[in-house]
Amino acid sequence: MNINPIIKLDYPDVDAIRVDDTYYMISTTMHFFPGGEILKSKDLINWEHATFIYDRLDSTPEQKLENGQNIYGKGMWAASLRYHNGIFYVVFVCNDTQKTYLYTSKSISGPWAKSNIEGFYHDLSLLFDDDRVFIVYGNRQIYLTELDSDLKGPKEGGINKVIIEDSKKTPLGYEGAHFYKINGKYYIFLIHSKEDRWFRTEACFVSDTVDGEYTGKDILENDMGYCNSGIAQGGIVDTKDGHYYAILFQDRGAVGRIPVLIPMIFENDFPKLLEDEITNINIQYDTNVRKCIPLSSSDDFNEEGPSFGLKSFWQFNHEPDLSLCSIDLKMGTWTVTTQNTVTCLTQAKNMITQRLFWPSCHVEVTVDASMLNDGDYAGLCVLQGAYGFSAITKDNGEYFMVMHSNECNSSEMMSYEYTEYEKERIPLTSPVATLSFDADFMNMKDTVKFNIGPSHKMYFKLDHFAGNRAGLFIYSTKKAGGSATFTHFVLS
Repeated sequence: MNINPIIKLDYPDVDAIRVDDTYYMISTTMHFFPGGEILKSKDLINWEHATFIYDRLDSTPEQKLENGQNIYGKGMWAASLRYHNGIFYVVFVCNDTQKTYLYTSKSISGPWAKSNIEGFYHDLSLLFDDDRVFIVYGNRQIYLTELDSDLKGPKEGGINKVIIEDSKKTPLGYEGAHFYKINGKYYIFLIHSKEDRWFRTEACFVSDTVDGEYTGKDILENDMGYCNSGIAQGGIVDTKDGHYYAILFQDRGAVGRIPVLIPMIFENDFPKLLEDEITNINIQYDTNVRKCIPLSSSDDFNEEGPSFGLKSFWQFNHEPDLSLCSIDLKMGTWTVTTQNTVTCLTQAKNMITQRLFWPSCHVEVTVDASMLNDGDYAGLCVLQGAYGFSAITKDNGEYFMVMHSNECNSSEMMSYEYTEYEKERIPLTSPVATLSFDADFMNMKDTVKFNIGPSHKMYFKLDHFAGNRAGLFIYSTKKAGGSATFTHFVLS
């Protein structure tokens, strides 16, 4: 039964747990707000939104997209999700604040209490071991640190040492730790790359004691026949009947990093991922199960939701200013007003975004631009550093439809030199128009064709470190205070 990838959307760095008969999974949400999204499932196949653990973090100028600052490519990374003695725990770091955050709740739906753990721990994983608490974390050098009982920081006199170290030859050293105690043994799952080339690989190390010698090896080097793109990094979860599965991710180009489910067994107390079953998993699930609420979907803006009043599949590009936004559930409209002038799309406050589907998708929205000022742009984009958009703009009192492409000089993931070009401009007889695009991600083609202009090349780059998303935006280049209204958003 070919069910992989289990979610055809950008959900990287996943961690998963089971509580009774329900599975929960958290993923990196970076600079998007609300954040810390947790999904739920009854069968490991069909997933839907469960909750966001925070609306805002520290409300810094960077998080609020103020003064020309931003947290693209930073924010919340690689959370660890645990359930212990009736309490849900989420821990993660933010790469803009250099803090470690702890959220706790008695219910998956919240409310979630926020605190900090002293120190900064890259890709940390939390383990409760009887009356002791540990984290494993790091990059290339993997550390084990014992925390005090209230999880405020390292335990005085507790364990704190390097337990695993990767070769300096690997382009990516061990990271993405996931720490477990299973049948009395301690397991650490890690991601790294091959020494001779960039290829994501999953590894595992095991020890008889928490601070003993960890020995291990690579346990997965597989691309599922897709573009030489390895599968690695994620959580391990068991079923009620004792079977184990790994939920890892695979890079799929500009659409992002997509979860893959792999059966796992233990042979002589060491995990083995059943690679032969990746594309033919024998897992029991009810095909007639209640249909899950989609993780990305069309919207008529006629129903209130948990994402600052919007449905759960929307996230803002940064922390929003709700005084500049309004939703009219009766009229089915979403309206945004600008507060300041900016120079480009990525500084547009209050942009709402959705993940895009692999392998292809169609997106459209109707924009009423009658309240624009000269120099305003309002429209539909694919959001990344190498963004593209179609929009309505106002110039000397006249309306035009334009297509812009922010083109990069290199396809390298760490090359961020862009030049924005206006590729086409046509006059409009009305300030109301429907904008659209068709995106093609199959075999990393990564092109998008808007309803105006030439095809735009999309990329996955580390300056945003997220898959390309659909975004509804308005920004002003000359005078603040213009507004745009969006209706009839379609994602198919």
